[in-house]
Amino acid sequence: MTTGSPARAALIALDWGTSSLRAYRLDGTGRTLDTRHLPWGIMRLPQPLQDGAATNALSGFELAFDQACGDWLRAEPSLPVIACGMVGSAQGWQEAAYLDVPVDLERIGTLLTKVERPGATPVHIVPGLIQRHGLPNVMRGEETQVFGVMFDQSRAPDHHPADSVLIGLPGTHSKWVNARRGRVTHFDTFMTGEVYAALRGHTILGRTMADAPAADMAAFERGVKVAGSPAGRAGVLSTIFSTRALGLTGDLAPASQADYLSGLLIGHEVASLAQMLRQQGEQPRIVLCGEPALCQRYILAMQHYELGTPEQAQNATERGLWHLAVCAGLVNAAGAPSITSSTASA
Repeated sequence: MTTGSPARAALIALDWGTSSLRAYRLDGTGRTLDTRHLPWGIMRLPQPLQDGAATNALSGFELAFDQACGDWLRAEPSLPVIACGMVGSAQGWQEAAYLDVPVDLERIGTLLTKVERPGATPVHIVPGLIQRHGLPNVMRGEETQVFGVMFDQSRAPDHHPADSVLIGLPGTHSKWVNARRGRVTHFDTFMTGEVYAALRGHTILGRTMADAPAADMAAFERGVKVAGSPAGRAGVLSTIFSTRALGLTGDLAPASQADYLSGLLIGHEVASLAQMLRQQGEQPRIVLCGEPALCQRYILAMQHYELGTPEQAQNATERGLWHLAVCAGLVNAAGAPSITSSTASA
């Protein structure tokens, strides 16, 4: 937890995913006063205490919520609470319906799902997004990051409301989100991070790998290049076996194989992205939002595939939660700029 600030809080914001819970205490300008990171994702919640046949009436969600921000609310009971992520899934605290894409980002904030807590502060959950045209696609939590990124973009000196923005959210399930005039128009999902973890931990590829004291970025870049080489045309299911074969021939050290595999998978993802952009005939502004070391890997791959050097967004989740709370009327931020211009179409 960060050092507390004497400034008065205006909002509690929660980023509640599958594996963890992040809590933010924000002031009246959206500035972060305190943060907490707990291991209580929706699939791993604290268990109620048991005393014989009597069981504590609090659910795992209530217990995790109290650990995350209960003392903040006891000190300032009137604070509103907003949450995003898998907490709004069918396995979450209460399901928040998906909104159909295309959708105006500011509309998301007007359609929050309210978790009633009798005698206690309610929790307002941000809906996810669903894309029904073509192969269906969904997201939960990333829409809040997109909102935070788009709000910052709207204040950039060279911003134009008609600008197309492609927002990359690398992670377990990487998202690439197309936005224009404050509206999400399309998004794609790549299961790159989860596939990497599965291949490394549960296939023969991991048997010849060894832990490395530091990242081998030369091996990573080698994998990126292989993905776009003639051999890479056979597809990712073919090239990933080279992780093992190069080790068996002595061309790739055990401590370098994990980074090579990472490069292969990210390389295939970015190569596919580059091909899609060429087919669209458009080069949007690209913004990355995620863990810095992972974003750096994507930047190297994007430079290799001639997509330039993307911008990087910071603190997008808490900024998105703040501005969604403004749209919902949970907090008062008079004069806060809009992510769309007054002349932009809805």
